[in-house]
Amino acid sequence: MSIRVGQYVFEGPYMDTSRLSDKSGVYAIHCYHHNVYSIIDIGESSTVKTRVENHDRKECWSRNCAGILTVSVFYTLNAKQAGRKKIEQKLRSQYNPICGNR
Repeated sequence: MSIRVGQYVFEGPYMDTSRLSDKSGVYAIHCYHHNVYSIIDIGESSTVKTRVENHDRKECWSRNCAGILTVSVFYTLNAKQAGRKKIEQKLRSQYNPICGNR
């Protein structure tokens, strides 16, 4: 299963974190409502699963989703933090997610 986020093909979306790995990557939080996936947050981490499970913006995700929260990930195994940040910022500019404004 995969979903396109910008020019990238992300794994997912998944309704829970059991299928995520603690690898480096860029993740997208979606709200699935009326058969549409809307991106409400985008972030990056060296340990995606742990980051999503313990995220400080979970309340924002729930507050801004009238449907089902899902997560997808683009693993960047060979990218350092700067590479992940570049992808994250590009996607944030493109989607302007409601949660996680920096």
